[in-house]
Amino acid sequence: MVQIQPEKMVAMRDVFGETLLALSLKDPNILGLDGDLANSTKLDQLAERNAGQFLQMGIAEQNMLGVAAGLATVGYQPWVCSFAAFIVKRALDQIAVSVAQPKLDVKMIGAYSGLLTGCTGKTHQALEDLSIMRSLANMVVLAPADGVELSKMMEFAHQYKGPVYIRVARDPLPQIFSDEQYRFRLGAAVSLKEGTDATILSTGTQTSRAMKAAGLLEREGVSVSVLHMPSIKPIDQEAIVKAAERTGLLITAEEHNIYGGLGSAVAEVLVEHKPVPMVRIGVQDRNSESAPNDALLKKYNISVQDMVRVVKEAVSAKKR
Repeated sequence: MVQIQPEKMVAMRDVFGETLLALSLKDPNILGLDGDLANSTKLDQLAERNAGQFLQMGIAEQNMLGVAAGLATVGYQPWVCSFAAFIVKRALDQIAVSVAQPKLDVKMIGAYSGLLTGCTGKTHQALEDLSIMRSLANMVVLAPADGVELSKMMEFAHQYKGPVYIRVARDPLPQIFSDEQYRFRLGAAVSLKEGTDATILSTGTQTSRAMKAAGLLEREGVSVSVLHMPSIKPIDQEAIVKAAERTGLLITAEEHNIYGGLGSAVAEVLVEHKPVPMVRIGVQDRNSESAPNDALLKKYNISVQDMVRVVKEAVSAKKR
């Protein structure tokens, strides 16, 4: 079982800024494109320390993606960064037509994803980005669980030739992975804990919460596996099927709408290859609102305590 390290709380946005700066110092073809949010996304590290590879595009996301597409056609590798709500929803046409269709080498960082955006307001929250981006042909869609994994994903994305969307959270999260040992593999799930009663398949920010829930469940006599899904598209079909065969009950957990994200992706695999009972933990088709983190997790039923409750109910139903 992998142990989370709650004393090591690291914000993904800080890791993003540091990693992109480091990559840019090695590769002059990397360009950081900012939507006037560099101090929030931490793209300002690139602006301050490698200004020649930073482009301020202003509050004009559609234009920013169009420029990124153009830059990619002449050999640059643009890294487009803004809030997930702004990149994915405001510039969808440009992403679909100008980036995804020709499979251009553009990397998109959706910062401030999910519910927990620091009380920025409901217009700044993104609960549909995984659904939207995984529906686009040629698009790779990733959601890291901690800063270590984000850094490894970015190193992968730098080498990968094609469009990549990475979902990044705002606030610090406990470290799960070891920088020395962890290796990100596209399309591969990561087993964090073995169990027999059910499997929690989690992604992004929900993975550390899933691990906490699994620990609490273990104390109550409920044995659960935890399978982290960093790659939403492509997704690890083999790992999903094996989990279904092993425990016969899957619970997905994501800080995202239950429609179109991880839950839907897993359900698609199950219905085609191994139908078993399944429950989706996520925002239940509701509009979000702005509030402190714990209040949001509780209101939208995606907290650690909600996960424990849902798993216990599902396991009880399975045994009846």
